[in-house]
Amino acid sequence: MMIFKRRSLILAALAAISLPSLTASVASDVIPGAPQKKPIVLTNGVIHTITGAPIEGGIVFEKGRITQISPKPDIPSGAEVIDLKGQHVYPSLIESHSQLGLTEFGSVRATQDYAETGRINPNVTANVAVNPDSELIPVTRSNGVLIALSAPASGLVSGKASVIQLDGWTYEDLTLKQNAAMVVNWPRMGGFSFRGSRGSDSDSSDGSSPLKELRDLFAEARIYREARQTNPSDQGYDIRLEAMAPVLDGTVPMLVTANRAKEIQSAVAFAVEHKAKLIIFGGSDAEQCAELLKQYDVPVIVDAVHRNPLRRHQDYDDAYTLPERLRKAGVRFCISGSGRSETWNTRNLAYHAATASAYGLSYEDAVRSITIWPAQILGVADRVGSLENGKDATLFVCDGDPLETETQVKMAWVQGRKVDLNDRHKQLYRKYSEKYRQLQNADR
Repeated sequence: MMIFKRRSLILAALAAISLPSLTASVASDVIPGAPQKKPIVLTNGVIHTITGAPIEGGIVFEKGRITQISPKPDIPSGAEVIDLKGQHVYPSLIESHSQLGLTEFGSVRATQDYAETGRINPNVTANVAVNPDSELIPVTRSNGVLIALSAPASGLVSGKASVIQLDGWTYEDLTLKQNAAMVVNWPRMGGFSFRGSRGSDSDSSDGSSPLKELRDLFAEARIYREARQTNPSDQGYDIRLEAMAPVLDGTVPMLVTANRAKEIQSAVAFAVEHKAKLIIFGGSDAEQCAELLKQYDVPVIVDAVHRNPLRRHQDYDDAYTLPERLRKAGVRFCISGSGRSETWNTRNLAYHAATASAYGLSYEDAVRSITIWPAQILGVADRVGSLENGKDATLFVCDGDPLETETQVKMAWVQGRKVDLNDRHKQLYRKYSEKYRQLQNADR
């Protein structure tokens, strides 16, 4: 027993020593950009507005907002003028689902903060847990992804996802929209068909519903809200039920993870019954539910293009062609990379869109699917997603087509703040380039 106690004390001491070291090792040393102090003019470039045709000319932004886009923009007094020499300007690419800032190493539990204990956590809000010093943030923005949805993921109701911009000192600096969606992991359904009836989602032999917990949550939240409105002094404050208010009001949508047709149909039926807004994340079978999704204006976040088919008998390119099939069916959608690339490879978002373009989706729609369309679906299109006067100056400059792997991002700004594009990958590239240069010189 004494040996066991002594060993426990040693392990505890080692943990106390190693935890600060681990924290330091995962903290990015890239310095966030300073607030914009003078107008910036980008000239002699190709401005891809997304909502219109490209403009050969320049773009001006002041105090973090775009003020001019023109073939020959007026240059404000005291402005910093940057000659792009024919390079391209795009709005930030938008990753519509990730755990950016909530995870670092998959094998180290201490660096994962996207899951809470318990199955029902509507009170959880992702942005307050985001780590602004994550090494994954500089790596991601180096490829033009300056905005992302950061989402919790556990249990039945995971909590609220937040739209974040990938530059800032604190989580407040990073937050673009705190409550973007309530994340719900939809349960597997049995023989469900869309009838809108309470008993039609029965899945077990005793007739109980796999949605019982969710129905109970909505019922309790309504009763709680009525009690608080009627007599708040008698009704105690419940943080979980209080967090359901914007979902009941329809101001915050449910972001439901569902791929199979039965789950998608079930989620739409539930949303209609409870008058809730809905976004489907995943959507492998969304084409089969196209009429239903169009009828209730339910958009789909395609969780990945680079993935295997959902079923063994499906065509190898089923996931590659899904965006174009949804477009033909008239379903609103955008493209994410999280279903395959996960948070560590969020930077590869553009290549999911590129593959969708290679398999039928037009190039213009492929670019829209990772810019303006996710902005519209996540409720931030008034600020980002396209280059227009009055919108945030959250944009990047690249030397070619961002959907091509050879293209390099040369400059970037987040709300007018100049972004340092250094990152861990580039540091390691320089380090080992120097190593092999030294080895070659030694052999001569």
